[in-house]
Amino acid sequence: MRDAVMSTGWLGMAVERTVPTTDRAEPATTKLQSISCWNPETFAREQIRRLVRQVFLASTPRAIRQVVFSAVEAEADIGTISLRVGEALAIETPADVAVVGVSQERATGFDTCLHDSRNDVGDRSTALRRMATRLKGNLWLVPDRIARANSTSLHTFLRDVRQEFQYSILQGQAAGESSVTAEIAQAADGLILVVSAKRTRRAAALKIKQMLEQAEVHILGAVLSDREFPIPESIYRRL
Repeated sequence: MRDAVMSTGWLGMAVERTVPTTDRAEPATTKLQSISCWNPETFAREQIRRLVRQVFLASTPRAIRQVVFSAVEAEADIGTISLRVGEALAIETPADVAVVGVSQERATGFDTCLHDSRNDVGDRSTALRRMATRLKGNLWLVPDRIARANSTSLHTFLRDVRQEFQYSILQGQAAGESSVTAEIAQAADGLILVVSAKRTRRAAALKIKQMLEQAEVHILGAVLSDREFPIPESIYRRL
């Protein structure tokens, strides 16, 4: 059994806790109990919450409010990652959080209460709010206007998103396949690169990182996706 989860780190270096070898070894029964209690979904949520706190909520001279998520490969599921990060951020803050560019079809299958927001924005109704959809609470879904935008309208759109929502998470195209991603990241506060544990080669990730740095993109870090924890099926059957 293999579970795809996500860890934060720099270019594939996941954050893990190591136990000193001088510590007393736990009994085998205790280890089996800890394995049986381990939940990959809970682990993934904890990693995403750590990312949110480190990137958006940390006390730094430069506030991070608008971030692009992009991958090395086009096959990466940036939409789901963006939604999960947006949901975690909306829990951590009362401020309005926008996830930009993710389809409603993707959000419908998510743990949200999808509904039309045009009747409940009240006095805050603006053009951007009217075309947005409230997923739940302070979490919003904003349709993608980036693909059809020229450079001027692109910057205007990103500015409007920034003014309307305190935080925004932008789903970008694969960094190696679109120059638009770098342009968006230049206008935003930075970019987080999604690296697949199963598909991404280290050389390819470093090449993309170098390309983004040359474009003067502020790279905030990298997320390791598709991380696998293989445990023999015989052990799972005993748990």
